[in-house]
Amino acid sequence: MTHTRPNTPLLDRIAGPSDLRQMPDRQLATLADELRAEVISAVSETGGHLGSSLGVVELTVAIHAVFSTPMDKLIWDVGHQCYPHKILTGRRDRIRTLRQKDGLSGFTKRSESIYDPFGAAHSSTSISAALGFAVGRDMGQATGDAIAVIGDGSISAGMAYEALNNAGAEGRRLFVILNDNEMSMASLAEGFEAALPTPLRESAKRARQLVTGLTGSGTLFEELGFQYVGPIDGHDMGQLLSVLRAARTRATGPVLIHVCTVKGKGYAPAEGAADKGHGVSKFDPATGAQAKSKPGAPSYTGVFGQALVTEAARDDRIVAVTAAMPDGTGLTKMAERFPARVFDVGIAEQHAVTFAAGMAASGLKPFCAIYSTFLQRAYDQVVHDVALQGLPVRFAIDRAGLVGADGATHAGAFDIGYLGNLPGMTVMAAADESELVHMVATAAAHDAGPIAFRYPRGSGTGVALPERGKPLAIGKGRVIEEGSDVAVLSFGAHLFECQVAADMVADDGITVTVADARFAKPLDTDLLMQLVSHHRALITVEQGAMGGFGSIVLHELARHGAFDKGLILRTLCLPDRFIDQAEPADMYADAGLSATDIAFAIRAALAGRAEVVPLRQIR
Repeated sequence: MTHTRPNTPLLDRIAGPSDLRQMPDRQLATLADELRAEVISAVSETGGHLGSSLGVVELTVAIHAVFSTPMDKLIWDVGHQCYPHKILTGRRDRIRTLRQKDGLSGFTKRSESIYDPFGAAHSSTSISAALGFAVGRDMGQATGDAIAVIGDGSISAGMAYEALNNAGAEGRRLFVILNDNEMSMASLAEGFEAALPTPLRESAKRARQLVTGLTGSGTLFEELGFQYVGPIDGHDMGQLLSVLRAARTRATGPVLIHVCTVKGKGYAPAEGAADKGHGVSKFDPATGAQAKSKPGAPSYTGVFGQALVTEAARDDRIVAVTAAMPDGTGLTKMAERFPARVFDVGIAEQHAVTFAAGMAASGLKPFCAIYSTFLQRAYDQVVHDVALQGLPVRFAIDRAGLVGADGATHAGAFDIGYLGNLPGMTVMAAADESELVHMVATAAAHDAGPIAFRYPRGSGTGVALPERGKPLAIGKGRVIEEGSDVAVLSFGAHLFECQVAADMVADDGITVTVADARFAKPLDTDLLMQLVSHHRALITVEQGAMGGFGSIVLHELARHGAFDKGLILRTLCLPDRFIDQAEPADMYADAGLSATDIAFAIRAALAGRAEVVPLRQIR
């Protein structure tokens, strides 16, 4: 696909935000047009979050033209809308490396630029961080104003309201810009209503009341202690500049500026798409047609969605909960067939988990489908509201392991550890898409307490799928292939790499037993002790961080006194560092978890066998 770069004479003159502040206002709107064209061109080559970035082009230009970044701290909530910001802050020459190995992050990142004062990727954190910078400023730190840009979806989460409440109570000078791309652009503000056609003036007043929560002159934000300004047209450069300048000049306390934008603005294929171009693959900028992936194995997410529909068709007590990710978690299929049994609670993972717990207590069978990285946000609810009460909530944990272009912020690295240490929690991991189907059936049949199953992003291995899953025996693994020298015990979707590694060392005359644990908790102790008893070494492999499956195995072996007899054991897991975006295979190679790395560990375990010396002899 050939791409012609846009003509951008004004943008070519921008080395950083200070250059914007030297431009006359009349040129800034033209600059925004060029910036939009550059975003479209760049994302057509890389893929990424297009619609959200296009929606804030004018707002980005206006903020940098009015405020003195990087002294003033501009904090983007989530950060997926930050592509125009990156282009304007000295990273244009690398914008076509977005979301690629050794390239720019798809989100704001402190280590990447001084213009990214606070990293993001999860939602609803910006106001809290901005308040922190405001306190730092007032206590003498070298920082100026703090500006948080938060979307209408993110501001619905509880953490955002906690921060608004705190910021209002503190009364410090602070700017919160609400980027509202759900509201019709016909619904502009009190104060701007005179510019509207007569039939729309009353609807503008009603819209303001709906968005702000209260009638009359007071608003929810004003009740929280903020001065409220807006709504204003987020694509009208004149309005943006005048309002931002007035707010910056006059503000003595917290100010909320309500800006209405259109997601995908200025690019018809994005504006016309159902998701407004939220997340796109590489595409033809002339038509918006996205590059199609080669047909292959179904995705794990799709397999989960279909398996859940199959179970739900047979049991009307099965319900599903998602936190604003029906497509990403595969629940769209169930929502289409059983719309009354699927609940999208918005960006509210804490509520999602306790809501599911309540449904479980009522006798329903809730599946709570949340990415591993986002389930972290609801850990107290998992502990207190689910595990402590022994409620049978089924956690479908997508994006387990390393996830590719979204990088470290979205890695599913920690769920094995943070779930595996909870009493009564059953923890499974699917080795392939067929196993995932069986695990959905296992979870549906499990009423003895909470149960979780994890699976990665992307396509499966291509194995045949059963028409319907069969419940697995709880706490029982399986042997895939047998050898006599080394046992490799895999937990999850790295089983295939373990098999490849076994084939690699077979050329050295080393025979390997490869087993699939299926369960981290309860662990198949019989299988574990059999592997230990009949092999010279044991290696565990998982797509998770330290403190996960390998740690559970270590504890179990220690309880059985296995180390008293000189057992050779290696635990292969993600290293104690965050891994930046790349293709998943490259990320796992970086983590030391490729098939080659596993084969090396097998050889090293046998080569490094040493005599065990009693501790009392070491003095």
